Amino acid sequence: MTPIASFQALLRIPTVSTRDAEAWDHSVFDAFHAELRAQFPLLHKTLELTRVGSHGLLFRWPGLAKDRPVVLMAHSDVVPVEGEWTHPPFGAVVEDGIIWGRGTLDCKGSLAAICQAVEDLLADGHTPAQDVWLSFGCNEEVAGDAAPLAVEELRRRGVIPWFVLDEGGAVAYDAFPGVEKPIAVIGVTEKGITSLELRVDGRGGHASTPAPLGPTARLARAITRLDRSPMRASAPDATVELFRRAAPHAKTPMRYALSVAVRSRALLTRLLLLAGPEPAAMARSTIAVTTLSGSPALNVVAARATAGVNIRILVGDTMAEAIAHVRKVIDDPEVRIRVVDAGEPSPSSPLDEAFDLIAATTEEHFPHAVTSPYVMMAATDARHFTKISDRVYRFTPFEMTKAQRESIHTHDEHITVDAYLKGIAWYRTLIERL
Repeated sequence: MTPIASFQALLRIPTVSTRDAEAWDHSVFDAFHAELRAQFPLLHKTLELTRVGSHGLLFRWPGLAKDRPVVLMAHSDVVPVEGEWTHPPFGAVVEDGIIWGRGTLDCKGSLAAICQAVEDLLADGHTPAQDVWLSFGCNEEVAGDAAPLAVEELRRRGVIPWFVLDEGGAVAYDAFPGVEKPIAVIGVTEKGITSLELRVDGRGGHASTPAPLGPTARLARAITRLDRSPMRASAPDATVELFRRAAPHAKTPMRYALSVAVRSRALLTRLLLLAGPEPAAMARSTIAVTTLSGSPALNVVAARATAGVNIRILVGDTMAEAIAHVRKVIDDPEVRIRVVDAGEPSPSSPLDEAFDLIAATTEEHFPHAVTSPYVMMAATDARHFTKISDRVYRFTPFEMTKAQRESIHTHDEHITVDAYLKGIAWYRTLIERL
């Protein structure tokens, strides 16, 4: 089969993950594994396979040496389907040079491209210079256990990766106002995620005789205080470097503004805060109130009101600092704060020879792009691998427009045929140059 047909076969299997373990359809993941074996027989014949957790896969491709092993990552699960789609979300329709479907970008595209590159190299008789591990998670979208279990398996075997590469940045078009060139952003760190529950308890009662400052009003006041008091801002090193590299390619007067700003972290930080929510998130930890609950009836005063708070912690800040900020800003002992999920930002990976290899491969295949490190806003399975490797990077070697990036986790997710084939070539070159 052709690379596109193999990719389509994987996209058609609805490997949707959910936080409710009982709602999982494990048969679709079994079907995905069977299809993976059918599409990439040399990979399964040559590489050693270890099952991780329920449906995680960990392959080892023995190299000529094993002192600097490399881990290439992706995940097979996808988020549920929402919204109105131009084509069926699991139809893998190819039309006018575009492949439509859930998982094309996040993240079956990376998984299939890695497998295709390995399959092609095996067909050519290639043996990598170093051991290559393929770690394919099955529950990344729900912060599951496949990646941590893979890390523990590698630790048990004494494997200390020279570098780890997971999904993340892309060859992003329309990334910054005034910069026409695409920016190939390689994540060298990612924000931590901490989730809190705010809770206020009260007596409740009939809505006709409400007491002042009841649970809902007290909770609303706390939320308003949070919204008005963001955390301190400071652009991290990777963000400064990103704009330093992008500045020469910007149009005037943006070129002048960026060139001046990158000489002063404080000035760059102020510009990012003024540029809108997305740029501002590059310069500070963000706090978002995401869920609310109160009374079950319109004529009943709530006896308990709760709010969910999602904090994305920027490198340089800590979880303890973020929680202390929330507590100080709310300034109300009646608002109870419970930590639901905790996660620190990932340590920054160095811009050394491992980064240079990834960057050089990118510059060869995407010479029209500006390659740069950056801070990834979202979370990936890669964060778990910082326990066993100092060099953990996040890059998806696909060209993506702004519309494509916005389709991730929503409707009409898609990738061009040309971009997918370029991604396969990128992974092949990376492996050949180890």
